[in-house]
Amino acid sequence: MNTLGINKPKNQTKIVVAMSGGVDSSVVAALMKQEGYNVIGVTLKLYDDIKNTKESRQCCAGQDILDAKRVSEKINIDHKILYYQKKFKSEVIDSFVNSYTNGETPIPCVQCNQTVKFRDLFTYAKEMKADALVTGHYVKRLQKNGQANMYRAKDFGRDQSYFLFSTTQEQLDYLRFPLGETDKFETRNIAQRLNLNVAQKPDSQDICFVPNGDYSSVIRKFRPDSFKKGKIIDILGNQIGEHEGIINYTIGQRKGIKISSDKPLYVVKINSEDNTVVVGSKENLEIDEIHLRQLNILASKKEFDKTIYVKVRSTGRLLKAKIKLIDNSASVLVLEKETGISPGQACVFYSKDDHGDKVLGGGWIDRTFNKNYPRN
Repeated sequence: MNTLGINKPKNQTKIVVAMSGGVDSSVVAALMKQEGYNVIGVTLKLYDDIKNTKESRQCCAGQDILDAKRVSEKINIDHKILYYQKKFKSEVIDSFVNSYTNGETPIPCVQCNQTVKFRDLFTYAKEMKADALVTGHYVKRLQKNGQANMYRAKDFGRDQSYFLFSTTQEQLDYLRFPLGETDKFETRNIAQRLNLNVAQKPDSQDICFVPNGDYSSVIRKFRPDSFKKGKIIDILGNQIGEHEGIINYTIGQRKGIKISSDKPLYVVKINSEDNTVVVGSKENLEIDEIHLRQLNILASKKEFDKTIYVKVRSTGRLLKAKIKLIDNSASVLVLEKETGISPGQACVFYSKDDHGDKVLGGGWIDRTFNKNYPRN
């Protein structure tokens, strides 16, 4: 058994490494080559109109493809580019725009992993007869009784398990994540030691198709009719202002509401049906129940009998919760105080064991409920 858990000599083990052009995937490719694996680097071209500036650092751009190619040449591996712009537009960008116009706050990075990165790249790697698909994600993969399990990475600050909750069991069995036990400082040191041209390259920060984080400009480009004026109302339904389009607001937003009040006002609900934005106090943001849709479960139902934790945003903490699974949906009772949970985000399930925080799956937040806010 080699270091990837595959019963073959390393030099006879063909692997596809997903290379984004960043330091993480470049280091993974270099380490796999150094270990003696038969490595093929693959970079996805997802979007055409990318402009990189000092203020906007994005992934999957033209410079990234060039960087991945240079790394591949440096470490002497084959490098291929897959042109997935049409797939990315239909499955990620269109979904992002639809979600915002429905009053949600989407996470396109999860959808990208779910579709073009893991589903389509997984299929491509299989067609190449590769033994594994390897990525630079910070997440741990542990094999037990022939089945792979996903855990939060050693470096909690870099952990990406939240973004990978929709990974299927079949994909997880095939995937490998060599950086799960590594922190970012170590990764950059390795890149420096190997003299890779991306050693000091800044991490991507923006959504690749949202320059400078200005998501409203993207929605205006694809759906200009979505900027329709409407009412801003309080939690009792009284109009207290007017907005220029619901896509300008997110749950928990405080700045930019432009309504004078004795107490701070926050966006607590966005109704796409009647084009209204509901504002209230911080207490009105405290969510105690969440309904989820489109579940992906990576554990047996009996594992949900233990103490379960949920994560409701990528930078959030683990919250104790009780979960009731109902076919492809779930009801989540949040047992710790949390505010600003938004439909369109992911809710990821975890349990704790001797190996760390195990990912049990998750789903998309469909509705949220608050005891300090009337249900509808």
